Amino acid sequence: MAVAIKYFNSFVLKKTVNDVTSGSAAYKPVFPGLPNNPNDYPDFGTNASDDNAVIGIDGRNWIIEEARIRGGYNNTSTDYGVKAYMVDNTNLQSRLGNSMIYSGIFNARTDVNETNVFSTAEEITRSVDPAKGSIQKLHAENTNLIIFQENKVNGALIDKDAIYSAEGTGSVTSTNLVIGQITPYVGEYGISNNPESFAYYGYRRYFTDNYRNAVMRLSRDGLTEISQYGMSTFFREEFAKINSNFKEFTFTGVIVGSGASPAKLTLSPSNVLTNLEKGMLVSIPQTSGSPVSATITGIVNTNTLYLSNDPGTPDVGQNATFTKFIKDRLLGGWDIHNKNYVVSIQDKSEDTVTPDTYSTLSFEDDINGWTSFFTYEPNFVGSLKSKYYSFYDGEIYEHYDQTPGHIRSTFYGVTSNSSVEFIFNANPSIIKNFKTVNYEGSNGWQVESFLSDAEGFDLQSNAQQQYNDSAKLVRSYEEGLYNEGGVPYRAGFNRKENKYFANLINNSAARPGEVFFGDATTGIKGYLATVKVSTDATTDPGGTKELFAVSTEFVVSSR
Repeated sequence: MAVAIKYFNSFVLKKTVNDVTSGSAAYKPVFPGLPNNPNDYPDFGTNASDDNAVIGIDGRNWIIEEARIRGGYNNTSTDYGVKAYMVDNTNLQSRLGNSMIYSGIFNARTDVNETNVFSTAEEITRSVDPAKGSIQKLHAENTNLIIFQENKVNGALIDKDAIYSAEGTGSVTSTNLVIGQITPYVGEYGISNNPESFAYYGYRRYFTDNYRNAVMRLSRDGLTEISQYGMSTFFREEFAKINSNFKEFTFTGVIVGSGASPAKLTLSPSNVLTNLEKGMLVSIPQTSGSPVSATITGIVNTNTLYLSNDPGTPDVGQNATFTKFIKDRLLGGWDIHNKNYVVSIQDKSEDTVTPDTYSTLSFEDDINGWTSFFTYEPNFVGSLKSKYYSFYDGEIYEHYDQTPGHIRSTFYGVTSNSSVEFIFNANPSIIKNFKTVNYEGSNGWQVESFLSDAEGFDLQSNAQQQYNDSAKLVRSYEEGLYNEGGVPYRAGFNRKENKYFANLINNSAARPGEVFFGDATTGIKGYLATVKVSTDATTDPGGTKELFAVSTEFVVSSR
C-alpha cells in the first residue's frame, strides 16, 4: 500500500455546466471544498445565485482539473512534481494495549499545530511490559508520567531521560524524547479494569485493584494497600461481586402512539420509564412484519421518545423493548471538604425488579482508617474550589450545603437516618450482663439495636439453631416522652446534667428450657454486644447531631 506523504502544486477546479438562458455550454469556476457524494460526482448547489445556477442530471457535472496556470490558452503547463511515498507492507489494523503514541507539538503562541501529525520516521511510541496487561490510565505529575496497567504501576520521565554510568549510577538529562525511561513501582499492584476509581490530591494518588481485592494509595513512600486498615475482609467480599464484563439491561414499555416526522414514540406512563436514557436501543413491534429497531435520540416528559429513524406502524398496546449495556463500577473521587478519598462499589442490576447493590465509603489519611459509609450511589464524584460535588441521573449535587432549608443526611432527595455502629467488649473473657446504655452528645439519638454475641449451635427440631440476647428499641429523649395521669415519663433516654442514659429492656425470644425470658429478665447477657445508635426522625430534622462518647454499665453474669 502506498502511503502519500506530500503533494506539490495545487490547481483551480472548474465545472462544466449548461447556461441557464442560452442552453450553451459554459465554464464557471468552482473552488475546492465541494460536499462529498460517495455515490456520484460532487454536488453543485442548484439553489445558488443566478451566476452559479446549474442544470443537468440532478445538478451534477464533470470536474475538470486545469493543467495550465489560470486555464489560459497556451499558458505554462504544470504537473504534480515530485511525489514522496513509502510502501507499508503491513496495512492491517492492530491494537497495542500496552503501547503509547504521541503526535507533533501544539504551540498556541506560534500557531504551530501538529497534533494530527504522527510521523513514522520518528520515535513516537513507547511500550510497557505486555505481561502486565493493557494501559488503563495515564496521569501527568509535573515532569513525570504515571502509567497504570491492569497489573502494574509505572513511572516515566517526560522530556528527559536517565543516563547510567559504568558504575550503575544514574543522572537525568534533557532529551528530545517525549517519554523517557519507564520505571515500575515496587509491588505487584495495578488498577485492573477500573480506571474510574482513580483520584488524586496533592502528591497522593488513590485507586482500586479489583484483581487483588485491594484499595491502593500511591505516595512518596510508594504503594500502600489502604484496604488492609481494618477492612480487608469487607473489600474481599464486595469486590468478589464486581464483574468486569458488560451486562444487558432490558425493560419494556406499552406503546400508545407514534409519529414519523419527526420520528417519535409515545409510551404509557410507568415507573420503569425512569430508566430511559439517550442512546438506548428500542425494538418496536409492528402491526405486521418484523419489529423495527431504532435508537433513542431525545426524551420529552419521560414518556415521549424521539428516535433515530421512522418507527413504522407500531402495534399500539404492545410492549416496546428497551436495551442498554451496563457495567459494574468501582468509582473513586476526592472529597475536598473532609479531605477523604471516596470509593463507591456498584454492582449493577440487569432488570428493573432487582435494585442495584452498592457501598459508598470514605478513607481518611490522618487516621489511616475508613471513617464513614454513605447512602448514595453517584455516577461521578469530584471536587472544585473547596466544594465536593456528585453527579446522579444527569444532575449535579453539592454536598455539605448548610444554607437554610437543606436537610442533613439527604442525598438525591432521599433522607436517611445517620447511624454509628460499634462493639462493647471490655474484659473479653468475662460473660457480662449489660444493664444500661449512656451517651454524651446532642439530643435526638436512639439505640436502634443492642445485640449480644451468638451462642453455639443447638440441634432443635432437626435443625441447627443459634441464640443471642437483644434489647428493645431505646427511644430518643423526645420520642420517648409520654404522659400518664398528667405526669411526664420517658420510655427511652433520660437526661441528667446534659448526659443521656437509659435502661436496657430484654427483648429476646425464649430458648428451650427457659422459664423467664424477654422483658421478664434484666439486661443483655453475652461476652460482647454490637450496638447501633442512630438519629431519630423528629428531633430537629436536618439539624446538627453530635455524638462524643457512648458507654455501658455491666455486671458479671451469674449464669
